Amino acid sequence: MEINRVTIVALFFSAAGLGTLAGYEGWVGSAASPLPGDKPTYAFGSTTRPDGSPVQLGDKITPPVGLALMVRTVAMKEQTLKSCIKGKLFQYEYDAYISLAYNVGAGDVCDSSIPGKLAREEYEAACKTILDFKKVQGRDCAAPENKRFCGGVWTRRQSEYRRCMGGAW
Repeated sequence: MEINRVTIVALFFSAAGLGTLAGYEGWVGSAASPLPGDKPTYAFGSTTRPDGSPVQLGDKITPPVGLALMVRTVAMKEQTLKSCIKGKLFQYEYDAYISLAYNVGAGDVCDSSIPGKLAREEYEAACKTILDFKKVQGRDCAAPENKRFCGGVWTRRQSEYRRCMGGAW
């Protein structure tokens, strides 16, 4: 049986994607800055409170509220990506782009070359563009000398790329 790509409007972030995203982000019950100079985050990497205001250092959140916040944030990222990406995707491609958008911002994904490549059905090139999102505070997270500072970002980009290409997370 041949599996075809599906129009993006019919796709939603998968349960496997949500579980993987929670693992990438990790649980933090009390707001902290993940890296020096970063915005404070809590729950599963959220920079905003449930009311939409910015997270402040020391804010606290419970796991049920944090999970609901993550699900709501994913839905917002989905809405943004569906407005800029037209065409068809496999579920695994969609999950990879949502994970990327959750981490770097849906606007940055929309402003990248990914939507244009997908519109031209350049699926492999669009997936490879995920690897371009490798800098944090101007540092190249793929560089060995930055592994301690932001190596996890590069590991995540490689995982998202593999998933986008049809492999496992």
